[in-house]
Order: sequence, then C-alpha cells, then structure tokens
Amino acid sequence: MDETDPAGPPDSADPAFPARQAARCADLAELDARVVRCRACPRLVAWREQVAAQPRAAFRDWEYWARPVPGFGPPDAALAVVGLAPAAHGGNRTGRMFTGDASGDFLFAALHAVGLASQPTATHRGDGLELYGVRVTAPVHCAPPDNKPTPAERRTCRPWLAAELEFLAPSLRTVVALGAVGWQAALPVLGDAGWPLPRPRPAFGHGAELTLPATGRRRQLHVLGSYHPSQRNTFTGRLTFDMLVDLLTRAARSAGLGSGD
Repeated sequence: MDETDPAGPPDSADPAFPARQAARCADLAELDARVVRCRACPRLVAWREQVAAQPRAAFRDWEYWARPVPGFGPPDAALAVVGLAPAAHGGNRTGRMFTGDASGDFLFAALHAVGLASQPTATHRGDGLELYGVRVTAPVHCAPPDNKPTPAERRTCRPWLAAELEFLAPSLRTVVALGAVGWQAALPVLGDAGWPLPRPRPAFGHGAELTLPATGRRRQLHVLGSYHPSQRNTFTGRLTFDMLVDLLTRAARSAGLGSGD
C-alpha cells in the first residue's frame, strides 16, 4: 500500500468533502490523490473496512486497499469507460479500478483484444498493465454492500466523476457506459459539463448510442451503452466476450484508437 493515511484528513467524513475537494484539484493526479482520502459515506467506509478485516481465504495474505479506488488510465484518454467497479474483494483489495475480480478479467481481456490494453489480465497494482488512450472509472469509488450503492451515495460521489470527466474533456471523444448505473451516472454529468443532451434522454441498452453535438467549448462526443461485465451477465450469456469486443471496437473507432482506426 502507499503512504496515504487511510483515515483521511479531519473533514473527509463530511458529505460535502467530494464537492469541496474536487473543485480544488488542478489535474487528474491531484484528483486521484484526494479521492482515496474520502470517507464521506459512512456505510461504504464501514463495509470496505469490514471486508478488509475479514478477507476471503484465498486472499488471507493480502493487505487490502480498503479505501476509495481512483480511476485508472492516462490523463489524455480519448475514451472513458464508466461503470460500477470497486468489488469487495476486487478493487477494494487491489486498489485499482476493475482489477482482481471476474468483471475486470472480462473487461481487460476485451480491451486487450481491441488493442487498448497492454495485457489481457489485471491482477494487482504493479502488474505491468497499461491502457492505451483509455481511462476506466466508476460513479461510486467505494465497494458497496451487494454491489448496490444508494442514491444518496451516488450523489455524494458524483463530484469526483464530474471533475474526472472535466479533466479528460480536452481529449475525450467517446464514453462507454457499463450497465444502467453507468449510463444513468454519465449522462447528467456530461450534460452539466456542457454537452447538450437530447430530450427525453435515451434509454439504456446494450449497443445504445448517441452523439452529443459540439458546442463552443466542447467537441462532439459519442456515448455508447454496454451491458456490465458482471458475472450475472457473462455467465448467462446476456453479455458475451464477442459482444463486448464488438462494442469496444466501435468505441475505439469513434475515439480514433486501437484496432478501431
């Protein structure tokens, strides 16, 4: 683990901490450093620390991250992937988004197949994984019980996502929203950031796509929806590997990246 104090600064348990701190950040590196110090959601703090204190037998030798998990990927990414990610024994253990669980295995293997990741596996920080032009992040940075953050927790965490997409905006060309939670979180944040949203907002679905027109301060942006690579979806065949690869290929093409060029 790094040297960041897991207890966070004195005001880190204030529900206004994310909004206040996100507004002060000068770049993504500073944002990531502040994200990991957040304790604004008591239920999530208690859960992430409880899980770390009671690890699965397979991970008994791990020192769990047990903090908010920052986004992962270059600061000039053209493609952002947004979806519910920190799993209790995945990102909450490894400290890296979509790393250490079955959903991440599925996602990173697909990104590698499209030429957007240096390797098909993501096991721990320092395993050599690099993303090419892609940043993965989440609408909620802490692992929630039953993988279900409350509406209040989503609202509290929203300033982190808003700031992250704001920093990516100069290079961002495409957003992939994983699951209905990712779709519902990303669209209003993009609207607040200056991209005009259609009315009514389009419904989520795998393969759903919309183009947000350029404005005086924003370039045109493509938004695609994908089923989340959860075990429920992948085990039942609702989302197959080929389906995700095809969608990420479309996303790469629209962002000018990888094999989608």
